[in-house]
Amino acid sequence: MALDMKSSACGSSAALYALSHITCCQWIYSCFYRSKMRTQYCLVERPYNDCLVHLFCEKCGLCQEYRELKNRGFDMRIGWHANMARQAQGVTMPPVMQGTMMR
Repeated sequence: MALDMKSSACGSSAALYALSHITCCQWIYSCFYRSKMRTQYCLVERPYNDCLVHLFCEKCGLCQEYRELKNRGFDMRIGWHANMARQAQGVTMPPVMQGTMMR
């Protein structure tokens, strides 16, 4: 049952992103996740506003976010929920670096 909920959440997120991509507004969807991640990890919003990063260079913004999560010990192959479970179980993660998302 838990797997069905995870599949459903993943599927609905993917459908929403695909719909936003068709309407050329995918940057709106992804900028909210950038803001959420930045808030969660106390990262500074610079050099530009989160939505401006995704509006003008979404690929760059997504790459920064991917690298930020990877540097924090996330294993992208297992997905978000499995990574959260690993953190809850106390799996050692790299030291948290304060600051901004780097190139």
